[in-house]
Amino acid sequence: MNITLRLAWRNLWRHRRRTWLTTGAMVFSNVLLVFVITLQLGTYRMMIDNTLGVLTGHIQLQAPGYIDEPRMRYTVDDVRGAASELRGALADVQVAARASAFALLSSAERSYGVQLVGVEPAREPGVSSIPGLLVSGRYLDDIDAAEIVIGAVLARNLQVGLGDRLTLLGSGLDGSFSAGVVEIVGLYATGMSDIDRGLAELPLGYFQDVFAMGDRGHSVVIKAASLDAVDALAATIATRFPDARRWAVHDWDALQPGLKQAIQADMFSAWFMYLVLVVLVAFSVLNTQLMSVMERTREFGIVLALGVTPGRLGRLVMLETTLMSLLGLVLGVALGGAVALWFGTVGFTYPGMEEMAGKFNIPERMYPRLDAFALLLGPAAVMAGCMLAGLIPALRLRQLEPVQAMRAAS
Repeated sequence: MNITLRLAWRNLWRHRRRTWLTTGAMVFSNVLLVFVITLQLGTYRMMIDNTLGVLTGHIQLQAPGYIDEPRMRYTVDDVRGAASELRGALADVQVAARASAFALLSSAERSYGVQLVGVEPAREPGVSSIPGLLVSGRYLDDIDAAEIVIGAVLARNLQVGLGDRLTLLGSGLDGSFSAGVVEIVGLYATGMSDIDRGLAELPLGYFQDVFAMGDRGHSVVIKAASLDAVDALAATIATRFPDARRWAVHDWDALQPGLKQAIQADMFSAWFMYLVLVVLVAFSVLNTQLMSVMERTREFGIVLALGVTPGRLGRLVMLETTLMSLLGLVLGVALGGAVALWFGTVGFTYPGMEEMAGKFNIPERMYPRLDAFALLLGPAAVMAGCMLAGLIPALRLRQLEPVQAMRAAS
C-alpha cells in the first residue's frame, strides 16, 4: 500500500469519535438526499401520469397544424380506422380515436360554451381517467347514441342532472349549422375546475354525424405502457406507418409544455434546500479537517524541516478528506438505497392521502423511483462539497514555515 495512503488512513482514525461524527453527518445527509430525491422523482412520474391520464395521453396523432390552431378543418381521415391499425400493429399500448369541437350547450335555464369531445366509448377508458371519475350515472356505451357525459361543475352551472336533456349548437366541418339534443347519462369530477366546467364527452359516431365529419376526426390518442417507452414508440410510429407522414406525431411534452416547466421550477426550489444541506455537511468536514491540521502543526513543522514539501502534506490532507468522504458516500448510498428500495416496494403515504386519492382517482401511495441518477446525485454533491471544504486546510499548509510551526506548537 502506498505510504501516503497508509498515513492518511492512520491519521483519519487518530480521533475515532470525531471522524465517526463527521462521517455520520455525511451518511445521514446522503440517506436523506437519496430518499427525498427518489421520492421526488417518483412523485413527478405520478403527477405526469395522472395529468396525462385525464385527457392528453402519452402521444397524439393529429393533422399538421392542429396543435397550434385547433380548428375543425384540420382533420385525420378515417380516424377510427387509423386507431384500429395502430392497435393491431403496436404491442402494450392503448389507442382511441377522438374528434373535438367547441359548441354551445343549453338547458332550459342556461347556456354555456364548452369543448365537446367525441370518443370511442369502448376504448376511451384505456387512455383517459374520466370514465373512472364518474360521481353519478354511467359512462357512454353506444358509439352512435345521442347521450353525453358532463362535469359536475358544468351540471351545476346549467342546473341539470341525470336524465335531463341538453341542446347543442355549433358549426359543422362543412360550415353548416350543427344541432342536436342529447341526454345526460353521467357526471364526472376530476378535481380540476377548468375541465369539470368546460368539457363534455359524446359518442364519436354521434359527434361525426352531428358535425358532418363523415369518418374523420381530429386525433388518435395513444397511452404507452410506461413513460419511458414514449420516445421509442413515437419513433416507431413515425417510421413504420406510411400514413404517419401525413400526420403530426406529438409526444406529451409537446402536448403539455407547461407540465415539464412546472416540474423544473419545483425541482429548482427543492435543490436550493438540498444545497443548504450540502453546505452544512461541508462546513462540518471543514471544521474536522482544520482541527486535525491545527493539532498536527508541530508534526508538520518537523517533517517540513526534514525536507517534505508543503504540496505533499496538502495532498495528504486531501487524501484524508477523500477517504472520509468516500466512506460517507458508500455507507450513505447503501443505506439510502435500502430505504428507497423498501418504500419503492411498500409505498409511502401520509395522513389524508387516501382521501385525496379517492377524490382525484390517483394512487393512494407514492413510490420512490430508484435508479442510478437518483441514487448517486445527492451523495455525489455531498462528496464534491466535502472535497471543496478539504481544500482550505490543504492550501493552508502551503503557507506553513517549519520553524514557526514548531515554535507555535511548543
